[in-house]
Amino acid sequence: DQEIEMRGMSRMSETFKDKAVNISVTSYNRQVLLTGQVPDEAARARAAEVARAVPEVRTVFNELAIAGISSLTTRTNDTGTTANVKTRLLADKRVSANNIKVVTEAGVTYLMGLVTPDEASTATEIARNTGGVSKVVTLFEITN
Repeated sequence: DQEIEMRGMSRMSETFKDKAVNISVTSYNRQVLLTGQVPDEAARARAAEVARAVPEVRTVFNELAIAGISSLTTRTNDTGTTANVKTRLLADKRVSANNIKVVTEAGVTYLMGLVTPDEASTATEIARNTGGVSKVVTLFEITN
């Protein structure tokens, strides 16, 4: 997954070197989440194509917003929110926090990972009740 993220970010940088974009590539179990901001639908679609072309990628969740690049304050707040959600997940013994990846973009928290149905429910509830989270999007793969 780290290699997918590195290749994805490198390819995004090459593809959009002349455009004002803010794209993050997150991968868990070869599923890729694209978050950030792009100027138009064409750039949004192109980013998904670029991500799909990275070797080993199974699925692309394109959550890119067509908007201006977020402010440093917004990104700092998102980083803090992600850290708070992760800390709360680690403190709760009902979930395997190491199996969950947390990403926050513009107040929306994305949860990815391989979890049981109970862990998915618990992790979602923890994220929903964390300050700074305006919405939770679950992209879990459910195991038994």
